[in-house]
Amino acid sequence: MNRSILAATCAGMLMIALPAAAQDTGTPTPETLSGAYTGKVYSPYARRSFPERPLWGDSHLHTSLSMDAGLFGNRLPPRDAYRFARGEEVVSSTGQAVRLSRPLDWLVVADHSDGMGLVGDIAAGKPELLAYEQAARWNKGLAEGGDAGVQAALDLITTFSQGKMDPEMFALYSPGSKLYKNLWEKVVADAEAFNDPGRFTALIGFEWTSLIKGNNMHRVVIMRDGAVRTRQMVPYTTQAPIGSPDPRDLWKYLTNYEEKTGGEVLAIAHNGNLSNGIMFPLEAQWNGTRLDETYVTQRDK
Repeated sequence: MNRSILAATCAGMLMIALPAAAQDTGTPTPETLSGAYTGKVYSPYARRSFPERPLWGDSHLHTSLSMDAGLFGNRLPPRDAYRFARGEEVVSSTGQAVRLSRPLDWLVVADHSDGMGLVGDIAAGKPELLAYEQAARWNKGLAEGGDAGVQAALDLITTFSQGKMDPEMFALYSPGSKLYKNLWEKVVADAEAFNDPGRFTALIGFEWTSLIKGNNMHRVVIMRDGAVRTRQMVPYTTQAPIGSPDPRDLWKYLTNYEEKTGGEVLAIAHNGNLSNGIMFPLEAQWNGTRLDETYVTQRDK
């Protein structure tokens, strides 16, 4: 299926469930017949309002490239996530063979854009990172495991959320660095390798993880395009000087993506229940600025 069409509908299709009989269009049942059917027309399936073949997927999956997933045990990269989603047997991070009872039709690997790939390299003891005190300390704790590993993970997450990461170290895993650009190209390449139109759709995406004093304004950003367009830009982050936690700046990035590439992009609000009301404000934005027509129009678009 075309990525653009699927991306436009995937969010709304997550909750659709049909009885098994509904999938057999040759066996009429009260559930499958149109409510408009009166018994006086030729086709009892006329004017049905629900899809006959819902496509099942996951619009928000993290891999070892994400800070939280990587710290708490996920050691599998995007390629294994795609293999698992389309029905292949994989060996999990705990060493067990696992397989889905029914393959998914589509998947969005939406790793956190901030510090993408950092945790895995810290755990692996990448020499360039161990030169930084923070990375060396966290590597030691993660290698020790147990309570020391948990404390290292919590300290790393707290340090990031408070904006206290070593700026020089974090810049290596941020937009503007060669390492980050190469990593994004690998993410795109993996999605392209597993995208199989008509059988399995791999949508390219990331999670923009805005956190305002502990309040969540995360968005899952889903590209409706393939490699030609998505390689022209890298994900948007929340960390200065390039990124921002302000959703208005994310919207500027989305607009810039479409203008630069000629493509399309979709942003889905994620965990707004943890935003303490600031993700969808009624009167003022998260920083106290009153809502205006520009804000409402941008958010709606």
